[in-house]
Amino acid sequence: MPHPLLYDRLLARGWRMTAQRRAVAQALVGDHVHLTADEVFREAQAALPEISLATVYNTLNDLVGMGEVREVSYDRGPMRYEPNGPRPHDHLVCVECGEIWDIELAGPVAELPEPQRRGYELLGVEVVFRGRCPRCAAR
Repeated sequence: MPHPLLYDRLLARGWRMTAQRRAVAQALVGDHVHLTADEVFREAQAALPEISLATVYNTLNDLVGMGEVREVSYDRGPMRYEPNGPRPHDHLVCVECGEIWDIELAGPVAELPEPQRRGYELLGVEVVFRGRCPRCAAR
């Protein structure tokens, strides 16, 4: 069953959909989308030329705060924004170019034994596979 698009999830939440918010939400469409703020800005600006970079940043911050968009950054790569934040998943990352793919593991996730939790209240776990994508490996 396909997952609802960010735009549809926001409408269902009753979020006031201005033209600027719509442009940002529609820039973040797809299953393996991990865009930088500048990339979101360029996509949104193509649909709404008058949108400002500050508005894109403010909208992204709101979406992250709502839990509808997730910030991801691995190693030295830039901060990226993904619309599949509410859906549990993990990532496959190229250590050279920074490309990120969403993955869904079939097996159980590792447990952290109580003595190693150091009193933490666990809120989640993320698995990140690192490697070289075919393009980088071919260089």
